[in-house]
Amino acid sequence: MTEAALVEVESELSILPNSEAAIATAVALARWLRQDSIARDRERPVPYTETERLARSGLLAITVPAAHGGADVPWSTVVEVIRILSTGDGAIGQLPQNHFLFVEAVREDGDGAQQALFFGELLRGARFGNAQAERGSSSAVDLRTRLVAEGDGFRLSGTKYYCTGAIVADWIPVAAIDAEGRQVLAYVKRNAPGVEVRPDWNAFGQKTTFSGTAVFDQVQVPAIQVLSHWRLFERTNAFHPYGVLLHAAVDVGIARAAFDDTVALVKARTRPRLGAQAASSREDVLIQAKLGALSTELAALEALLAHAAEALDRARFSGEDRFVAEAATLAFGTKALAEEVGLAIASALFPLVGTASTDASLGLDRHWRNLRVHSVHDANDWRYVQVGDWVVHGRAPGKPLRALARDVADDGRSVPG
Repeated sequence: MTEAALVEVESELSILPNSEAAIATAVALARWLRQDSIARDRERPVPYTETERLARSGLLAITVPAAHGGADVPWSTVVEVIRILSTGDGAIGQLPQNHFLFVEAVREDGDGAQQALFFGELLRGARFGNAQAERGSSSAVDLRTRLVAEGDGFRLSGTKYYCTGAIVADWIPVAAIDAEGRQVLAYVKRNAPGVEVRPDWNAFGQKTTFSGTAVFDQVQVPAIQVLSHWRLFERTNAFHPYGVLLHAAVDVGIARAAFDDTVALVKARTRPRLGAQAASSREDVLIQAKLGALSTELAALEALLAHAAEALDRARFSGEDRFVAEAATLAFGTKALAEEVGLAIASALFPLVGTASTDASLGLDRHWRNLRVHSVHDANDWRYVQVGDWVVHGRAPGKPLRALARDVADDGRSVPG
């Protein structure tokens, strides 16, 4: 999709046919997002316009199965789309991360009627938000949100935080516990009675993700909108590593944006840094050496992201334990490395460019702030421990999902999504 064509997507809904169209559309959208990324970071608007354009571009429906009229692109395409969008604006690039994960949950957990409902919604431009995490719980698997049967449907009650994208969603998938103590996903309409999404996200980075609070007060949920998510954890699958790698793609995209800004500013400067033995910043061999090292590290990181995404595709289609373990190891390592390389680039920007880089109007600090806020989503040091456990002992990262599901069933806790 060309940038001129993007002007039309606010009034026309696109259905993208393949991976090539998805990548081209993401590139055009990233260019458009970049234009106002500094202003969005400064003013913190709710990104209604941006997410509407994202939905109408057709990108949010690219993983709908072919049998339901979608392009059914591989996960590697989705990872690249998230990376590209994040080069334009890391906060907006993060918004579809949960969306794509919950589309996959419909494919994995939904019955025929549920798939027809939600895949049809996606092809009409619907956006999925997110309501999983809870404050004050003992762990990520300790959920207090409950789904209680009532008549032919259910009632949902609970409070969630880190609800990325919920404020601009059409549907909010909510992780809850049913009467049998199993984890389910209740897909709730954003404007349903009893749903309140608060604009209380106050982090110093990723400002327009609005990953704040969502409250569900006795919300009526028809049975067709409830997925038995616990079934996913009874079989080998790559669902969790897929989510991890999508998060890594956000960090890699922000790192690329920070590096490109650094290079552009170095090229534009004629005055050398104070004390540098060079005629200009462009001729400063120390700057060249540092940029050369960072460029190499970033290229390696981007290659690792693509390699991990290809491994996920293989794991997804094979379903074999070995391929899933290898893909998970690559995904976890990529996420950990993305934090290190990304923060190094976003920090090096300032001494490489000099005092001019601190001008607030340039908004260059947003790259570091966005990376710092988003990268703490995972305990990345522990990702390296899991990778090392695989390297030394051949043990798959974490407990096998089926074993985890059995343990959880034994003690009544929920399984993480």
